[in-house]
Amino acid sequence: MGQGQLRAGLVGAGPWAKTVHAPGLADHPGTTLSAVWARRPEAAAELAEAHGAEAVGSFEELLDQVDAVAFAVPPAVQAELAVKAAEAGKHVILEKPIAADLDGARRLADAVGAAGVVSLVVLILRYSPMTRDWLDGIKEAGGWRGGGARWLSGALLGGQYQDSAWRHDSGALADIGPHAFDLLDAALGEITDVLAAHRSDDDLWQCLFAHAGGATSTATLSLRLPIQPTVVEVAVYGEHGYRTLGRKPGSAGESYTALLDDFAAMAASGTTSHPCDVGRGLHLQKLIERARELAGHGK
Repeated sequence: MGQGQLRAGLVGAGPWAKTVHAPGLADHPGTTLSAVWARRPEAAAELAEAHGAEAVGSFEELLDQVDAVAFAVPPAVQAELAVKAAEAGKHVILEKPIAADLDGARRLADAVGAAGVVSLVVLILRYSPMTRDWLDGIKEAGGWRGGGARWLSGALLGGQYQDSAWRHDSGALADIGPHAFDLLDAALGEITDVLAAHRSDDDLWQCLFAHAGGATSTATLSLRLPIQPTVVEVAVYGEHGYRTLGRKPGSAGESYTALLDDFAAMAASGTTSHPCDVGRGLHLQKLIERARELAGHGK
């Protein structure tokens, strides 16, 4: 372990843990992957061995060996375990949504705040240099009246996430909603209200938002459309015309490295505030909950 490196533990050994979290934590100069724990010991052992880490037998054992914990597990599991990690003084890297419901998100945000630990949410698009440059240009220009986000995917019809139980259960709103809502919020000002939300029988979501500066925006979300490749588009329009942002294929690793740049720097400096910290996760959870209420789907 290099001097000043954070010892990181990884909870989960699924596709996203394998392709993004584990290699990112193992290869970043500010972190080292020390321990892996998952409900399937054989998967944890395989992932740990591939990156020179140790597979541990319990979450408590993982906490004893690390300075920070990255989570790649379903929201309900994350919300419970991340509270314990924060209470043990460990910095946390959280997946979105940060919990299965608003109560869980509040408990987690409270625990992180009380412990004074660093938290970042893996809103993966926000960390990409392309997104950061686009948002800088949007803010510099100003005068935006409205916008929209479209995320249309067949992820639950086939591929590595087709067997993800929580995604099937919670649907597009919980899985990709945080990404879309976060980008609209970052581009147009804080989303202050969900004006309308509708979910079709096949889980196609349409949401309408009000923003603090007076702009309005829409989000269209689906994980069950046979669209290949996935469509990810965010647009704003106003005094300076129409500007769009897409997603660069294969950029998740680069974005996660940028996340870890921020994470390691925050831990080193004692900074706990960040545009994508646990407070952001709580804000997005509130929007998800409100959309569910308006669409008549409760929790």
